[in-house]
Amino acid sequence: MNDPLADLARVEGVPSALAAARAAVDTILRDRGMRAISAADSAEAVLAAARSSAAIEGWSPESAEAAGVARMLSELPAMAELIGVAPGQALARLHALWGRGLVDDDTLGRARSEATARLVGLYDLLTATTSASAIVRAAVAHAELITIAPFESGNGVVARAAEQAILMAGGVDPRGVIVVPAGHLAAGGAYERALVGYAEGGLTGVRRWLEHCAAAISAGAERSPLAARPVRRRGPDSLI
Repeated sequence: MNDPLADLARVEGVPSALAAARAAVDTILRDRGMRAISAADSAEAVLAAARSSAAIEGWSPESAEAAGVARMLSELPAMAELIGVAPGQALARLHALWGRGLVDDDTLGRARSEATARLVGLYDLLTATTSASAIVRAAVAHAELITIAPFESGNGVVARAAEQAILMAGGVDPRGVIVVPAGHLAAGGAYERALVGYAEGGLTGVRRWLEHCAAAISAGAERSPLAARPVRRRGPDSLI
């Protein structure tokens, strides 16, 4: 079976990066008690992710653009259910949520016609069966959306939201409390350089992008509201 995402997941250096990211997330979710995640935890994670994603764009936390990011990310659980079955609808909805009051109504959720062909290829990738980790699918979607730039504005924040939705849908971060955009922000210029390398094509650029995304997830786990909790001591009969 043709499985391009699985092929990428096997590139030298990528498996260890993926394993480290998953271990960082699992430690936070397991040891801090995923069953005890509260609405306040989720809200805090959304706010932190929104501020980080907005900061990458150079927007202040008080700006209307940043408020739009928070509004968009608050809908991630619903988008996680949609993105693997109707990715076009999910992306249009994400853009519309962010852009309400910021862009012309007739451009809300509407992709540019010249982006259609490559978007179709991305939709196929997002709905295809793969043995690869959801981290790989999320990373590729993130980079493709920024490279394609399907919308007139807001492509960066939509791409990072899509990444988070895919991680939720794929069971990596099912409750959406890993602050992945904070990991990208903490990387500074390395984030932009990794995206440029991906867009230029070639296996080296893709590998470095996947490694960057894995590292951003690990850093996002450290910035989760759950990370401030003390580690739970688990006895031999613990179910967590």
